[in-house]
Amino acid sequence: MSRRGWILFGLMCVIWGVPYLMIRVAVRELTPATLVFGRTALGALLLLPIAARRGELRAAFSRPVPLIAFAVIEMGIPWLAVSSAEQRLSSSLTGLLIAAVPLVGVAITTFTGDDDRISPQRLGGLLLGLVGVGLIVGLDIGGTSLWPLLEIGVVAIGYALGPIILSRSLSDLPPLGVISGSIGICAVGYLPVFVVQAPSSLPSGRVLLSVVGLAVLCTAIAFVLFFQLIAEIGPVRSTVITYINPAVAAVLGITVLGESFSLGMGLGFALVLAGSVLATQRRGEAVPAQVTTGAVVVGDSP
Repeated sequence: MSRRGWILFGLMCVIWGVPYLMIRVAVRELTPATLVFGRTALGALLLLPIAARRGELRAAFSRPVPLIAFAVIEMGIPWLAVSSAEQRLSSSLTGLLIAAVPLVGVAITTFTGDDDRISPQRLGGLLLGLVGVGLIVGLDIGGTSLWPLLEIGVVAIGYALGPIILSRSLSDLPPLGVISGSIGICAVGYLPVFVVQAPSSLPSGRVLLSVVGLAVLCTAIAFVLFFQLIAEIGPVRSTVITYINPAVAAVLGITVLGESFSLGMGLGFALVLAGSVLATQRRGEAVPAQVTTGAVVVGDSP
C-alpha cells in the first residue's frame, strides 16, 4: 500500500470510530430525532452541491424507490436507533456491539439464499461471533434494560440490509450521488420531527460541536475520503477499517468520557472480530468482500 493509502486508511479507521462518542455527548441534551436531523441536514448541505455539480445527483434519483429504501434502512432508522440506545448505553459498549454487523449480514445473505451455502467455516464464524456478543452483553450491561439492546439489534439489521439494497439496485450509480441523495432524503424526513422537538434553548458548546462533527467530519468529509481510499487500495482492502472502528470507539469512550472497560468487553470483542473474519472470508480472499463501516455502506458503508 502506498503512503497515501496508509494515510487515508488511518484517517478512516479513526473517523468512523468517532461517531459513537459524539452521539453519546449529543443525546444528553438533544432528542435522537433532533440529532439525526442536525447531522443529515448539515451533511446534505455540504454533499448535495458537490454531487449536483458532478452530475451524480440526477442519476441517483433516477431510481427513487430503491434510493428511498436505502436511505431509510441504512441511515434513517439505524441513526435514530443508535442515538436512542446511547441515551442508556455507553459509547464504547455500543461500538463493540455494532462490530457484529458483518455477522448479521452473513446470516441474512446465507439463509435467504443470496450467497454461498453455509460452510463449516462460516457456521463456526457465526457461532463464535454469537458467543462474543453474548460475552459483551452478558457481562457488561449491568442494570441496562432490554430496550436499548433491541435498538442496537435494529441498527445491526439495518446496516446489514443496506448493502443488499445497494448491490441489487444502486451499485451501478455514482456513489456520491447515492450517499448525498440518501442523506438529503433523511433530512427532509426528519424535518417535521425537528420542528416539534427542537430545543427551546441553545445546546451547550460540546453538543453543538458533536453535531457539527457528526455532520462534517463523520459524514461529509468521511465519505469523500472513503471514496479516495477505495480508489487508492480497492474496495476489498478498504473494508478492513470495519474491524478497527469499534476499537477506536472503545478507546475514545474510555479516555474521553471515562467509561469502563471490562474483561467481558475485551474477550467478547476479540471473539466477534474472529467470528466476522471467518464468516465473511471466502476462498482466496484475505479479507471480506463486503462489510459495513458502522455508520453507512459505500459500494462495498459514521
